[in-house]
Amino acid sequence: MRYVRRVKVERITDGLWRWTAPHPDWNEGDDWPRDVGCVYWEGAEATVLVDPLVPEDVSDRDRFHAALDRDVERMGLPVAILQTCRWHGRSVRELAARYQATVHATADDAGLPAGVRGIAAPSADEVVWWLEGARAVVPGDTLLGDDVGGVTVCPASWLDAGDQAELATQLAPLLALPCERILVSHGRPVLVDGGSALRRALDC
Repeated sequence: MRYVRRVKVERITDGLWRWTAPHPDWNEGDDWPRDVGCVYWEGAEATVLVDPLVPEDVSDRDRFHAALDRDVERMGLPVAILQTCRWHGRSVRELAARYQATVHATADDAGLPAGVRGIAAPSADEVVWWLEGARAVVPGDTLLGDDVGGVTVCPASWLDAGDQAELATQLAPLLALPCERILVSHGRPVLVDGGSALRRALDC
């Protein structure tokens, strides 16, 4: 992955990148930031994309596709797309067609690539993904990056059922993981000591 003009691309570590792009459905006054986060990871069995969003601008799209095409060709592995929430469709269908990728949207999917695990959060109708080799947790809307290097549980108004305490219980399996990073969709990612950030967020 490389820098694309209106897309901020950040190398987290070898084979792990996060990029943000403006969401086309965002409106002024929405209770989530316009720029949303997406993840690229070079797994052992697949090149993995989580909630990918291709930029709308034509020149940006061309640059983005060219960069991703190079990486997919270099890896020589199947492409797997992980979707956290059903409304995070973003560019999933487009990229699935481009790379003949498999799409995974449930925690109990038997076809997940090695090193990928899903943790279901029914209250939010979401799957939080664990990328073992990257030591990274990748949530959709359940965990939001804050301004002090941590994460918070999403507002109760975002939940389909239950409350924040129930959501925290559903996310409790994350606490047993050797998490170093939390690559959020909304807000700032946690890049160091993600386990401590999770413990603080889920103590509610």
